[in-house]
Amino acid sequence: MSVTVLYITGWCRSGSTVLGNVLAEVPGVVHVGELRFLWLNGVLGKGSNGQCGCGLALTDCALWAKVLESVRPAGRTLAEHAADVVSWQDHCRTRHTWNVLQRPPAGGWADTLALTYQAIADQTGAEVIVDSSKFASDAALLTHLPGVRPAYVHLIRDPRAVAWSWLQPKRYTGRRGAANSTWHWTGFNLAAEAVGRARRDASLTLRYEDLTRSPRAAVAAVLELVGRGGAANPVSEQGTVELGGNHTVTGNPNRFQRGVTAITEDLRWPARLGSRDRAVTTAMALPLLRRYGYARRP
Repeated sequence: MSVTVLYITGWCRSGSTVLGNVLAEVPGVVHVGELRFLWLNGVLGKGSNGQCGCGLALTDCALWAKVLESVRPAGRTLAEHAADVVSWQDHCRTRHTWNVLQRPPAGGWADTLALTYQAIADQTGAEVIVDSSKFASDAALLTHLPGVRPAYVHLIRDPRAVAWSWLQPKRYTGRRGAANSTWHWTGFNLAAEAVGRARRDASLTLRYEDLTRSPRAAVAAVLELVGRGGAANPVSEQGTVELGGNHTVTGNPNRFQRGVTAITEDLRWPARLGSRDRAVTTAMALPLLRRYGYARRP
């Protein structure tokens, strides 16, 4: 049985958690958050957060406990397998995206990822899995996985808004300087572009600003991409959505938000991002600013 995997690429703090959780309100769709970190964070406890979106530890969550056990090879403990997975993932980093588009990396990460998606589909009954891990290398890997129909959303946000967001302390997600954030923003977006060019038939580019300003239309476009265009749009005409529970791995702390939620743009950064950080970010990102339709002086 095949399953559609919608993989969100781009850099962090661009709205992927919100988009994933909104899509998960559509029947047949499940958002798993940043699945890549299930083993590092959940089993080994070495990542930023080992809590599932349901509130339990990932290894205590009924869904993830079953998934982890079903993909664990015979003769390996969960911890041993998790260590293997993290080691394999090291050969499938963002910088490897262009090579992965040509051939799968060495090790067992490709097989593990394919088995994991299938296990998620088996446990949840989902026809569409949203993975917001944002590693373009893993997005590229999907084209090699049996039983997976890949689709991609390249989610982009103004790098100055992203830099400001990274400068704000958030629960368990850490902090980055403006130059560090923009360096990663550039690399992750260039790699995402490579995946999009390779699979134009299954890709959509979406700006955070367009998602938050016209959320109902943006979500409709994504649903069309994954073959769910006939499904009821979970976003109201007023731009709100009723968020239920989820089983997300890592991701922005807003993944724990429940109830009626307004999808709105965070516009605090123009007044609060320091002039030096603004200048550094603008200079580093200038070529892509123009490409993505952002003004040099917003």
